[in-house]
Amino acid sequence: MKKLIVVRHCTATGQEHDAPLTAAGQQQAKSLADFLITEQLPIENIISSPFTRAVQSITPYASHMQLPIQEDVRLTERILSGAPMSNWLQMLEQTFIEIDVAFPGGESTRQATERVQPLIHSILQEDTKKVTMLVTHGNLFTLILRLFDKNVGFSTWESLSNPDVYEITLEHGTATIHRLWGIHCETN
Repeated sequence: MKKLIVVRHCTATGQEHDAPLTAAGQQQAKSLADFLITEQLPIENIISSPFTRAVQSITPYASHMQLPIQEDVRLTERILSGAPMSNWLQMLEQTFIEIDVAFPGGESTRQATERVQPLIHSILQEDTKKVTMLVTHGNLFTLILRLFDKNVGFSTWESLSNPDVYEITLEHGTATIHRLWGIHCETN
């Protein structure tokens, strides 16, 4: 049996790679650490997007557990478009339906999935029962879930919170996806 814990970052000041957490986001990161500690998940490996908001989101937990944070660019947020678009929400929804649609300067759903898939594959191929945590961003988070359940899509993305935590369990070739971060513990 293999387990992946997928974490979406806490609330940040913006979308730039160096955007830090807001004051509320910093409190969310502490609540996230408390939640993960209480859940007693046997996490042995943390791999995070190198974006500031992702690393800051998991630092309180990693520090408490004395676990290093390994940064991996394959977990960075998917760029929808190289330019700001007023209809970005409709554009994003379209990319879940037409996975090869890429807007100028952006990444298609297929391209973003193909970027992260080798990382997921390498984790799953490790000859260990180690539980790995992936810390990433909303859109890529959804695409990771979609690797294991093709029914995951735009509505899943819409339902995510900052932060959010899902557990993917793989046993005998079957994946089970379970949301761990429920309404009772959301902080936004």
